Amino acid sequence: MSSSLEAQRELSYGEALYEATAQEMERDPDVFVFGLGVDDPKGMYGTTQDLHRRFGADRNFDTPLSEDAMTGVAIGAALAGMRPIHVHQRMDFLLLCMNQLVNLAAKTSYMFGGTSAVPMVVRAIIGRSWGQGAQHSQALHSYFMHIPGIRVVAPTTPYDAKGCMLAAIRDNNPVIFMEHRMLYNLRGIVPEDDYVVPFGKARILAQGDDVTIVAISHMVVEAVRAHHHLAAIGLSAEIIDPVSLAPLDIATIAASVERTGRLLVVDNGWIMAGAGAEIVAQVVEQLQERRLPRVRRMGFAPTPCPTTKPLEDLYYPNARTIAAAAHTMITGKDGWIPEGGEAREIAEFKGPF
Repeated sequence: MSSSLEAQRELSYGEALYEATAQEMERDPDVFVFGLGVDDPKGMYGTTQDLHRRFGADRNFDTPLSEDAMTGVAIGAALAGMRPIHVHQRMDFLLLCMNQLVNLAAKTSYMFGGTSAVPMVVRAIIGRSWGQGAQHSQALHSYFMHIPGIRVVAPTTPYDAKGCMLAAIRDNNPVIFMEHRMLYNLRGIVPEDDYVVPFGKARILAQGDDVTIVAISHMVVEAVRAHHHLAAIGLSAEIIDPVSLAPLDIATIAASVERTGRLLVVDNGWIMAGAGAEIVAQVVEQLQERRLPRVRRMGFAPTPCPTTKPLEDLYYPNARTIAAAAHTMITGKDGWIPEGGEAREIAEFKGPF
């Protein structure tokens, strides 16, 4: 394959995660994957499909419905020098293994003066649609951003998905790797070569002068659509994907906000004490002596997620509501909302898994 063709190769988000995992399993025999359903025919949206055939059932295998115990297996394997990838079908299920993650995985290196490491990747899937409801749709990334010793990443593009996965597997810290169900079929340019996307570096996806929109996970896709809605009426929004939430590249965000004077953060979680609150607080701390911006946060409505589709549509931000919020921040006028329908990936989702 020529370098020019290589540069234009497209993969889906799910295919990019599969390729990263398979390449690292080829490179490092200590990498293994386990979790509920990782060896079933669908292979977790294609991200683990046939790995048990390629690398053997001892390197890609199903587990009991026992998140706490299986997290203990991952931590023990990591302490013994292996590099486990533990896959959770829902991020909600991490609540069943919080002590293992917060008090053991996150703190071991610190407590033993750096002589021990816990190099494990915890894949945690979030998202909406098909009536996921109150206990199967939560994004809990802000919980883990609060804990020193844990890295948290939420890549949005296929390129970043592959690069972040390679970086996460090779990192000597536990990494929470958050994936949104609505991203798996989205396509983008992904090199076949080995590359890593470094933690702590945000990505500017669209440039603008009137408002900075920082969005997390699938909300990045909706924010880019909002950028186009705003452009159609002559307004200019800069779109930033943090990619890495812990560590967080606040310098890139603050530089943009200092120029635009406005910051809208769109989270894939509740607003109260969320990632958006942290981003706003850090930006204000950095800019308070130079230019205090107008700020606003968007995220889940302050209630558990409803099960019905009409209520779910009201619960989550979307491109139209993001554009409307940005319009109000820029113009000071309420009431404008662009025309448009449901996002393609949401309309086409064939859940429940």
